[in-house]
Amino acid sequence: MAKTVELRRHTDSDGDVLTADGVRAAVEIGSRLTTSYDLLISSGAQRATQTLACILAGMGRVQPCGVTVDTGFRSAVEERWFEAARRSASKDLEAFRRVDPDLVEKEALVLGRALGLVFDALPEDGRALIVGPSPTTEAGVLGLTGESVPAIAKGGGVEVVQEEGRYRIEPIV
Repeated sequence: MAKTVELRRHTDSDGDVLTADGVRAAVEIGSRLTTSYDLLISSGAQRATQTLACILAGMGRVQPCGVTVDTGFRSAVEERWFEAARRSASKDLEAFRRVDPDLVEKEALVLGRALGLVFDALPEDGRALIVGPSPTTEAGVLGLTGESVPAIAKGGGVEVVQEEGRYRIEPIV
């Protein structure tokens, strides 16, 4: 039996609010989802919570678990991430690591722990959807699994599957 956590980046935003295109994209994502979730989690950023709400609207069916805001998926040093983004050559986690290795190492531990707690809370064969910003989503995957994933596009994501005490990362198609 496996537990699955689907991690998605918020859709297009202007600051912390989704654009009209971001709203449409999130509703479209939801319209393609066929699964039910045991946990729905937002990082607490408005753009993440709004994306999750639009995904739910697009799904068109009740998810009895409701939505939880878990600020464990939101960095307490967001400005430091923005500075690293300005200084890095690209937006993937490895580029951030080159300009501020201490940031990536410490944040990966914190965010990986938060992701581990979600797995602990899931029932066997359970499934969760977490929406948050990039690159903290990628840092959480790194902290939990030890594997670096490419930068996640807006609205994109990865699945982390826990089976027999081991993790594997799968792209969302």
